[in-house]
Amino acid sequence: MPGNIFFVGPMGAGKTTIGKQLARSLGRPFYDSDKEIEARTGADIPLIFELEGETGFRSREKAMIDELTRQSNIVLATGGGAILDPDNRKHLVGRGFVIYLSAPVEQLFQRTARDTRRPLLQTENPRQKLEEILAARDPLYREVADLVLITDNKPAHTVTHSLLQQFKDLDL
Repeated sequence: MPGNIFFVGPMGAGKTTIGKQLARSLGRPFYDSDKEIEARTGADIPLIFELEGETGFRSREKAMIDELTRQSNIVLATGGGAILDPDNRKHLVGRGFVIYLSAPVEQLFQRTARDTRRPLLQTENPRQKLEEILAARDPLYREVADLVLITDNKPAHTVTHSLLQQFKDLDL
């Protein structure tokens, strides 16, 4: 079994849900970098974006990714944009096994359409914004990934079971 397991992928792909289930199955601590930022600052992500802009948030995110990836035997769900920073990509690749959870844009749109806690989607055309985000980030997700897993419409427990089987098959 890999030491640290890090999830990357777009918002709505299931990183937190699947990460929590995998951590529970493995008896490991689970962290969500966005939730950790909120806990430390006492502010939610939309408020941080409002007060500090995306640049301020990304700075906080970078420090959190550096700190969390230094731990041992954890499962970590990163924010969708964490891979934009080269240092974050380096830390993820160098400190753990990276799983890219991928899903079709339509599914991501359905999962995030009514979620007001996603600042980047508070636009006139959130579906188009998701397509743009995915087009820009997909190559970066693939660059850092040790494993690409398409979640599609599979239930989280099915994806988690598949992951555990792949670890076994790959002798990880």
